[in-house]
Amino acid sequence: MGALTLTQVAKSFGSTEVIKGVDLQVEEGEFCVFVGPSGCGKSTLLRMIAGLEDVTGGDVKIDGKRINDLAPAKREIAMVFQSYALYPHLTVRDNMGLALKQAGVAKSEVTAATDKAAAMLSLDALMARRPAELSGGQRQRVAIGRAIVRRPKLFLFDEPLSNLDAALRVQTRIEIARLHRELGATMIYVTHDQVEAMTLADKIVVLRAGKVEQVGAPMELYNNPANTFVAGFIGSPQMNFLTAGALGLQSDTLGIRPEHLAISREAGQIAGRISHVEKLGGETLVYANTEGQGLLTVRLFGEHDFTVDETVSLTPDLSRAFHFDATGQRLR
Repeated sequence: MGALTLTQVAKSFGSTEVIKGVDLQVEEGEFCVFVGPSGCGKSTLLRMIAGLEDVTGGDVKIDGKRINDLAPAKREIAMVFQSYALYPHLTVRDNMGLALKQAGVAKSEVTAATDKAAAMLSLDALMARRPAELSGGQRQRVAIGRAIVRRPKLFLFDEPLSNLDAALRVQTRIEIARLHRELGATMIYVTHDQVEAMTLADKIVVLRAGKVEQVGAPMELYNNPANTFVAGFIGSPQMNFLTAGALGLQSDTLGIRPEHLAISREAGQIAGRISHVEKLGGETLVYANTEGQGLLTVRLFGEHDFTVDETVSLTPDLSRAFHFDATGQRLR
């Protein structure tokens, strides 16, 4: 259980429309990620599903039941926030089991549920501690455990890794993916980080200015972006966009990913001068200012000895290029 359907869902604050007629189907057991730049409406949309924001127009349904007018507590959802939202005076065990206790669930059932969640999240040894005695990563695991014990139809995550350092983000991301596999639950996850979206999602929803730009599996969006916005947002480093006419091509814009742009010290198609080099060990990123095409990024695997101010030439692999029209839409 836990299929989600959004039909022409809209949200306005006064005269300002922030969600503009969103249609979406999330199947039971799917891990769906809302992604997009700050201000695109992804957190507002999540809060509408949770019941924390009113729906101005359209319908929100879980398992076919319209829930627009249901209080958050009646929606059978559990939400994990960026800020953890733990009670500082309660132990880990009590934080995790509080919702069940308040619902009148028998103490033995609460204990069994919290013990099971603690085992899944490696929190067994921390159950008697209070939030102040935990690291940021441990606090977030407690918040996730609190959601698990409620056995919701739908898990909602609102940028849960934003407060963690880089190493903890990777570790917690792996744990969330494992939990999804073990629980088989429907999960909706909001992030501005496209790497999180690519590594966690079964389905990605790319939002811009309150509208859905494209919905699809991670590699579908990577290999078949609908427009320049999706093409530029999905993929790291960002896709290069070239003026196609300068290369003798018919489309308005040519998109080429950094790994499909060759670089050479010999004469080539696009002349440039290196402005910055990032040597990352497993890969090298070269940024070059070019004549007529602006700053372009080249991704090379392994170590390379290119240096700043070196004159180079760049050649796109046209067999891997994306072609866009004047409105930014993909030409098929």
